[in-house]
Amino acid sequence: MEYFRSGLKSVLGAPTPGTQPTGAETVERLVSRVSTSTLLEDRRDACRALKALSRKYRLEVGAQGMDVLRQVLELDRSDCEIIGYCLDTLCNITSKEVFEEESETNLNIKVNVGEQFTEMFIKNSENVTLVLSFLEEYDFRVRWPAVKLLTSLLASKPKEIQDVILVSPMGVSKLMDLLVESREVIRNDALLLLINLTKSNANIQKIVAFENAFDRLFDVIREEGFTDGGIVVEDCMLLMLNLLKNNTSNINFFKEGSYIQKLAPMFILPDNLEEVGWSPQKVSNMHCVLQLVRTLVSPTNPVQIVTSCQKTMRNVNLLEALCSILMASGVPADILTETINTVGEVIRGNLTNQEYFASVMAPSNPPRPAIVVLLMSMVNEKQPFTLRCAVLYCFQCFLFKNEIGQEQVVSTLLPSSTNSSLTTGQLLCGGLFNTESLSSWFSAVALSHTLIENPAQKEQLLRVLLATNLGSQPVSLLHQCAVFLQQTTKLQAKIGILMLVAMWMSYCPQAVQVFLGVPGAMAFLTAQTSASEFDNNEEILQGLCAFLMGLCVAFNDNTVQNYSKENLSQLIEKRVGIETYCTKLGEISRHENYAKAAKQPQIRAKHSSELLLEFEFCKLFKALEPVIIKALGVQRDLSNGMSELSLSEHENALLLQYKELIRDQDKKLQEVNKSLSNLQRENQDLKGQIEELRQTNSQLQDQNTVLKAQMQLSDPSNERIKQLESELVEKDAELERLRKDQDDLLELLTDQDTKLNAFKNRLKELGETVEDGDSEDNSVGSDNDA
Repeated sequence: MEYFRSGLKSVLGAPTPGTQPTGAETVERLVSRVSTSTLLEDRRDACRALKALSRKYRLEVGAQGMDVLRQVLELDRSDCEIIGYCLDTLCNITSKEVFEEESETNLNIKVNVGEQFTEMFIKNSENVTLVLSFLEEYDFRVRWPAVKLLTSLLASKPKEIQDVILVSPMGVSKLMDLLVESREVIRNDALLLLINLTKSNANIQKIVAFENAFDRLFDVIREEGFTDGGIVVEDCMLLMLNLLKNNTSNINFFKEGSYIQKLAPMFILPDNLEEVGWSPQKVSNMHCVLQLVRTLVSPTNPVQIVTSCQKTMRNVNLLEALCSILMASGVPADILTETINTVGEVIRGNLTNQEYFASVMAPSNPPRPAIVVLLMSMVNEKQPFTLRCAVLYCFQCFLFKNEIGQEQVVSTLLPSSTNSSLTTGQLLCGGLFNTESLSSWFSAVALSHTLIENPAQKEQLLRVLLATNLGSQPVSLLHQCAVFLQQTTKLQAKIGILMLVAMWMSYCPQAVQVFLGVPGAMAFLTAQTSASEFDNNEEILQGLCAFLMGLCVAFNDNTVQNYSKENLSQLIEKRVGIETYCTKLGEISRHENYAKAAKQPQIRAKHSSELLLEFEFCKLFKALEPVIIKALGVQRDLSNGMSELSLSEHENALLLQYKELIRDQDKKLQEVNKSLSNLQRENQDLKGQIEELRQTNSQLQDQNTVLKAQMQLSDPSNERIKQLESELVEKDAELERLRKDQDDLLELLTDQDTKLNAFKNRLKELGETVEDGDSEDNSVGSDNDA
């Protein structure tokens, strides 16, 4: 410490005896020394001292020294030591972090000073280009601080830095060269820099990918020990995820470059896994590589890319390795959950992969299909919620566009089945009527996926018979579902069963016939649809009941006595009311849970109570809602332009109600359009005002930061500040007086001008000649004197 003080004295000169310079004064002297000293050694010592003070006196150093430090970067770039000091100092003053030393000074500044200084520094884009150029310097004292400074700037102003690097010659290339840096600390920090740089910027992502990023990253991963490596492996994976997520060009490049093969070794587990265990870092690494696989086969990607990636994953035994992890013991629950999701997306819609998955056997005694073991977990209420959701998603993926798989599941429920062991169908049937509502919901949704776009299995499932009580006649599965709906009091279970029955009855008159034959089934739907009291989730229940009533009309073959299309239409009109019915039907698509469920096939919920609607049902509802309305005669009559006189009394009433409804909606639509136009116009005006204010605010912030620093330059006990404030008040008062005098003078001049014009007009009336310009003023003046 004494050495530092003596060094600081040599730079600053000895202070006056009996006085102790403030931090602001010290910074001022150091900055002056850097800018005026002709000796490189003096400038270097001063920069070293500024670096030491840049944390505690960040504001002072930034406000006074930023321009000087930049000047040093340009003029003294041949001296690596002074350049390193300057880069470190700039890194400190632009950092978003609040330093411990800084908090001791209690600056009472609420704005983030680091962000303000970052904005000031990058206003001149050449400053960023200058820092990028130092990456070419091999000297550790320069290259590492340059990486840290770019990271600091990027943290505060990501978009601006991305734009500068994009247009900077070889900007990305200079960063990519750091991935082969032999000094690990620089390479690792460069990884973090690239992770932040590639976020949400497709252009940079493409450039980085084509700069051999994947080769270099896989080299690092291999050197670090694959998933057994440290946090550097995780960083490499995170960078790959940034490059691939929602970037079809890079995904295609990854696939064509044979990089999928390089993922396979990461899923190989050691034989002594139970003894070795899973470290927290290995869990993180494995989670990242699973996310990487899912990014390649995400359902949001183009179908051709997904299919091609799925095929490659099967050929390089990656799917086999994933299934091995599924059946391994000692795998952490979160990794097992993510592996199940990953397997689901690798097989989704790919018949070859789906057939392979169906053949996977669990190492149990006796051996069981992996699908059965997974479904056992799904209907087990003791299993983690996220794991159960993952199993359902995997099962849905297995059945997606897989008629063979759908037939296999349904066949395990048919009377002709000779399989005595536990089957998928038996598990789903048992879970369907489970006392736990979540098991019932899971099983109903899973079973509904055996029926999607498969009319044959809808008819086959009607053959499934259940023995409800000992000695009683067996009833059909659909019959039992209708009875269960009337008996259970659990909302989630009801919603699950209703979605299953809706999927079953759509485009299947035989299923409608069976449902209408169940005692009390239509009475239950009618009571629910016409009910007036409900909470938020009851809206979905009533909407689903309305939907089922509509399906009973739309797909009715008029074979059930008293429940023909016409009878059911009259039932809806008289017991529910057309307007009420349409409102209840529309409640489904208006509910927030519908919007969430319709976004993606995978179920994403934090709590079991959030599971109500499901993706494939939402697709079905969207397709059939207009079909139901048409079946009720509303759209048909309106589109055909039929007059009210040509309709029956019932049809006239129906038409009048809907005309009134449409008129109301049209009126509301016009009002909304008018409001929208006004809002758009106001929005354009506000955008212009905001842009002006933003520019003004930016200038004021810079001035404010500098002024705050300048106010810190002197000791709080110095009266100099108060003197300046007093002088400022006096000057303001004097300025106000001058403005008042100016206003008075202008008023007098205006009055004089008015009188002058009056005199001029009077002279003209008297026949006098009035000249223009100064002569006019002089002649008028002489006449007035006369």
